[in-house]
Amino acid sequence: MPKSQSYRPVDLARRHGLSAQAIRNYENDGVIPPARRTASGYRAYGERHLAAVDAFLALVSAYGHGPAAVIMRAVLRGDPDTAFAAIDTGHVGLSRDRETLEAVEATAGLLEAPRPPARAERPLPVGALAHRLGVTPATLRKWEEAGILVPARDRATQQRLYSPDDIRDADLAHLLRRGGYGLPHIATVLQQVRAAGGAESLAASLTEWRARLTARGRAMLTAAARLADLLALPADPARSAP
Repeated sequence: MPKSQSYRPVDLARRHGLSAQAIRNYENDGVIPPARRTASGYRAYGERHLAAVDAFLALVSAYGHGPAAVIMRAVLRGDPDTAFAAIDTGHVGLSRDRETLEAVEATAGLLEAPRPPARAERPLPVGALAHRLGVTPATLRKWEEAGILVPARDRATQQRLYSPDDIRDADLAHLLRRGGYGLPHIATVLQQVRAAGGAESLAASLTEWRARLTARGRAMLTAAARLADLLALPADPARSAP
């Protein structure tokens, strides 16, 4: 039987443009198996270590550094249930993000519908904005609690003051409520509008958001393949040679 390939830290590092110290750090952090030691005390890695580095870096790209470390440590200590639970959590998060994106996209047509422009050049108090929309001040406070509106406060009186942007958001929220959307959905939409700099920029923002979700999905597929490659290899019985 041919002798298995032996790798130095630098050999594993070069594969991903890392430093040899990064590989040693991965070993110290428990995200790759412990190295065997040569007679002179140098680290000697094998195929399983190579696969572990590949798997860990793919998991980082897919799930982030923290979850990737949890997954790898669980795999290496023979605890696949914990590893798979962390993976499941990542997929649930991606699914939730897709549902949120689809909810915002479903609303985009309503956001583009003609609306009366904001008529106020100065901030409005809560009573004036409630009158403008035909709702109660309590409704506006409920929208604020849901994250739909984020009005400033008068420094002296602590009264809520709604700027023209706040009034725009209130108009959008009122429109969406009439369309039957719930408060959490409306809050998500308006957070995206604010992040995009306005309803006009929302389409480009959604396109970028979908591209990021697609990239995450592909990264998860790659990570699954790399992890499967690692799990298919036998565990290295040699921890360290004297």
